[in-house]
Amino acid sequence: MSVYVGNLSYQVTEEDIVEAFSEYGKVVNVQLPKDRETGRMRGFAFVEMSSEDEETSVIEALDGAEWMGRDLKVNKARPREDRRSPMGGGGRNRDSFSRRDRRF
Repeated sequence: MSVYVGNLSYQVTEEDIVEAFSEYGKVVNVQLPKDRETGRMRGFAFVEMSSEDEETSVIEALDGAEWMGRDLKVNKARPREDRRSPMGGGGRNRDSFSRRDRRF
C-alpha cells in the first residue's frame, strides 16, 4: 500500500520527500508523476513506506501540515481505477451523438 501526498510544491524533488518522510520510517519508493506534455510536476506523489504502521504514522503527522509553503493532503492511496470508457472502444465524444439521442 502507498500513501498519496497532494498539494505539493511544484519544486519538490524525490530527495526532499525521502528526507521528510524518513523521519517516520523507511521510504521504499517515491513516484512523482509529471505532465506528459510539459514535463512539469503534477503537484502530487505516491510514497511507499516499509510498513503499514509507518504509513499510518506519516499520515497522522503530515496530513494538513504546512511544507514548502503548501498545506499537505496525505492519506492512503486508493487503487488505480480502470480508465477505459464505459461505452467500450475509444468512447464517443459529445459531437458524435445525433439529435435523436438527446432527450429532454
